[in-house]
Amino acid sequence: MSKLSQSTLKFFGISSQFHQLPLRYRTAVSQAPLVIVVGLICALAAWQLPEVFQNPEFVAGLVTLAVVTAACIAIPWDRVWYPSYWIIPLLDFVAIAQLHHGSAGILTGLSLLHVFPVFWLSWSRVSPVTARYLSFICPLLAVWHPFLLTGTDEVNGGNLTAPLLVPLVSLGVAVTVSVLREDIRSQRETLENKDRLLEAALAESKRKSQLLDDVLNAIDVGILLVDEHGVPRHMNRRQQLLQQQALPEGISNPHERDLLLYTLDGSTPLPAEQRPVARSLMGSDFRDVQLWLGPPGGQIAMNTSAAVMRDNNGGFNGAVIVLSDVTALVDALAAKDDFVASVSHELRTPLTSIMGYLELALDEAEDTRLQGSIPVSLRVALRNSERLLRLVSDLLTAASGKLSLELQPTCLADLIHTSVGAVQAGAREIGVEVLDEAPAELPLVADPQRIAQVLDNLLSNAIKYSPDGGTVTVTAWQEAHRVVFRVADTGMGMTAEDVEEVFTKFFRTGAVRQAGIPGVGLGMAISKDIVEAHGGSIRVQSTLGSGTSFTVELPADV
Repeated sequence: MSKLSQSTLKFFGISSQFHQLPLRYRTAVSQAPLVIVVGLICALAAWQLPEVFQNPEFVAGLVTLAVVTAACIAIPWDRVWYPSYWIIPLLDFVAIAQLHHGSAGILTGLSLLHVFPVFWLSWSRVSPVTARYLSFICPLLAVWHPFLLTGTDEVNGGNLTAPLLVPLVSLGVAVTVSVLREDIRSQRETLENKDRLLEAALAESKRKSQLLDDVLNAIDVGILLVDEHGVPRHMNRRQQLLQQQALPEGISNPHERDLLLYTLDGSTPLPAEQRPVARSLMGSDFRDVQLWLGPPGGQIAMNTSAAVMRDNNGGFNGAVIVLSDVTALVDALAAKDDFVASVSHELRTPLTSIMGYLELALDEAEDTRLQGSIPVSLRVALRNSERLLRLVSDLLTAASGKLSLELQPTCLADLIHTSVGAVQAGAREIGVEVLDEAPAELPLVADPQRIAQVLDNLLSNAIKYSPDGGTVTVTAWQEAHRVVFRVADTGMGMTAEDVEEVFTKFFRTGAVRQAGIPGVGLGMAISKDIVEAHGGSIRVQSTLGSGTSFTVELPADV
C-alpha cells in the first residue's frame, strides 16, 4: 500500500488496508488525490488568476472531472463487470486535457496531473501491459489535443515532438509503478504465506501446550518449572494443591523460604539453602531428597528431584522440580519395621528356651553315653535353632536401624581364628576348604561381638555360595593406622549389576534364588552398617563364575 493511499485513507478516517476495502471505496479513494489537487489549483487560480475561469474549455474540464467523480462514488462497481471501473481514469485524462488546453498556458504544469490516472491504471491489477500503453497514449493525445481539434496548418514535426516529454514521463511512471506494484504484491503474498504458517505453527503450539497441560495435570506428581532466577513459570494442578497445603496462614504470595517444609524429623524447618528451588539454582541435578510438607499434624512425606535446564551455550536456564507424595510408602515401611521388630522379639524368647533345652538334652546324652540317632538329631536341631536365632537377630537389627557398640581393645586375629574354626566342620561337609591366613596378632579397638558377626556373615556367605566346593581364604594385615581383613571365595560370583545392590536390604541375586540357596538378604546390609559404625569401610569385587572377595578396613584405634 503506497504512502499516498495511506495518507488519503487517513484523511477520510479509514483505518483498513486499501486492498481490504470494497471496490466502490477503492475507486473513490483513488480518485480523491486528483480531485483534491485540482481543487487546490482552482482555489489558487481564483485568488491570483481568475481570468482562467472565463475559458469555456477550462470550465468544461472542471465539469467533466466533477461528473466523473460523482460517477465514481455513485456507481456500485462491485456489481458491474470488474474492469469497467477503468473508465474513470480514462475520463480523467479527458478532463486533464481540457484543463491543460483551457488554461492557455496561464496555469503552467497542469500536464503533471496525468500522473494521477497513470498511477491508478498502473497500480490496478487488471492488465499491467495495457496500463503502460494507455499511460503513454492518453497523455500523448492530451498534449496533442490542440493540434488535433483545431487542425491548424502550423502542425509540424517540431510542434508534435516538443510535448512528447509528458507522455514519456507518464510511461516511465507507469512502468515504475507496475514494477513496484508487482514487487509489493509478491512481498504481500510472501508475508501472507508466512502469516498463515505462523498462525498454523501458533495453533499447533497451543494444541501441544494444551495437550502437555492435560498430561501434566493428569499426573499425580507435583511438577514445578522455574526460570534462571527461581521464579515459578509453570506448575501443574497437583503442584498447586501441594503449594496451597504448604502455605502459612496469612500469606498469599509466598517465597519458597516461607513454605512449611521440614526435615526428616518432621519438626525442624528445612534450611532455605536446602529447599528444592534453592538447590536447583545451584546448577546441579539432585534425586530422591526426602522432606515433610505442611503444618505439623497434617504433614505429608515428599520425595523431591530436580533436573537443570541449559541454554544453547550451556548456561543455566532454569530447572524442572518434581515432588511426589511418598507418605503411604513411609507409613508402610514404618509398619513393616514395627511388624518385623515385634515378630522377631516374640520369636527370640521361645528360641532361646528351645536352644537351652536342646543343650541340656545333649549334655545328658553325653553323660549317659547315649548312642544312636538321638544325639545326632539333637545336634541338627540345635544347629538349626542357632541359625534361626541368628536370622531373628538380623531381623531385629535391620528393623531397629540402630547399632549399639561396646568398644574395647581386642585382637582381630583371635576373632578370625574363632570364626574360621566354627565353620570348618560344616564347610568340609560340602567340600569347601577354609584357609586361615591371618597373623597371630592384630590388635584393634572395636566391638568384638559385632566384628565377629561381620566375620560370621562373610564366611557363611562364602561357604554357602560355593555349592560345588572350592576354597575360602581369610587374610588380614595392618596398613598404617588401619586394620584390613579380606574373605575371598572361588564360588559362583556375581554380575556387575548384582555387585551394585549387594548391600541393599533383602537383596538376593537371581542366581542364588534359582539355585534355592536359603537366606533373606540381610547379612551384607547389617555387616556394612556395623563396619561403618566403627568408622570403617567395606568393598566387594566379584566376577560371575569366578568368585567374590569382601575387603573390610577398620581404624586400629578409635
